[in-house]
Amino acid sequence: MSLSSVPRERVTEFAPRLAALLRDHLGQDVFRLEPDTVGVAGPEVADRILAARRAMETERPTFKPLHGHSISKTEASAVTRTVGHDVRAALAGPLPEDVDVDLSGSWPLTGHLFLRDLILGGDPYRLRMLMSRNLELTPKLTWSVIAVGAALPGWPRPAPHLTGLAARAAEAVGYQNRRYAMGIYRRAAAPVCFTVSTLVANALWLGHPFEDGMPNRHIIHESLRLLPPSWNILRNASPEYPAIDGRIGEGDDVLVLPLLFHRDPTLWDAPECFRPERWNGLDPDTAPGYLPFGHSSERCWGRHMVMPLAELLLDLVRKSGLEVDRDQHVGKVPLLGLLGVEDVRLTKRA
Repeated sequence: MSLSSVPRERVTEFAPRLAALLRDHLGQDVFRLEPDTVGVAGPEVADRILAARRAMETERPTFKPLHGHSISKTEASAVTRTVGHDVRAALAGPLPEDVDVDLSGSWPLTGHLFLRDLILGGDPYRLRMLMSRNLELTPKLTWSVIAVGAALPGWPRPAPHLTGLAARAAEAVGYQNRRYAMGIYRRAAAPVCFTVSTLVANALWLGHPFEDGMPNRHIIHESLRLLPPSWNILRNASPEYPAIDGRIGEGDDVLVLPLLFHRDPTLWDAPECFRPERWNGLDPDTAPGYLPFGHSSERCWGRHMVMPLAELLLDLVRKSGLEVDRDQHVGKVPLLGLLGVEDVRLTKRA
């Protein structure tokens, strides 16, 4: 299925389950996916579902329980503010000399490494290694690395050059507290780098080269529409939901699907086309059926970090003389929690 009208020869291939959702359920509002799971792709029903109650701790993607311990909203908020401060500090100054600004190569990995060094470059290696995308292969690998890192001698001490997030980790005393601190570091920092680099890679695949003068923010919002970071929002079975729609049973989990209503032809003109100019007259905070960062009642706390970082990174690419490899015609989107094209190759413009 081709999502981009420029250039025409690029084709985006979704993983079979995602392709089946687009093929079988686009334009439907409520439908059964599994014996105990209902899909919701109607924006009005989705709005009511997500407004009915706040997400429970097991439904929060970043701050689910860690090592069996709940992460309170107070702690989650404090950690998010800390990361936000670190991001603002990175954006405020010139690019550090040790940050590699050669952005050619495979994306989103190249963009991810750039962001890691830009934001976290002064942090100890045992913390920065938690940003490795290889740790996404399996949770067991992640926790093994954390277990070893927490046990090694020479735990970081508070220092002026550390990010606020690393400074929080440096205060941990004892093995269990160090494991927890490393888990929080990864949970808080990795999604920022992963999400931003993937978002920019998606934008490049879907629409590069962009029209001169097209605002980076419009390009990013359109990329978020076609490939929202979270293609689904899970809500576990709850008594509020059958009252909203009789097709939802008392024991049904609900999967709200931005992947589908971001393409609803009743909401979007030419919904499959990458048209950043549509955002000239749209407000992303109020556009019906547009939820790249969740519902208005509980928006993702990280969106204020994601947008400026994505604009910076996209601007650097647009000024770099790079282009999407002209020999690359297929971009594959695997079935992962973070929706994105897995390998976009940037090369020097001929």
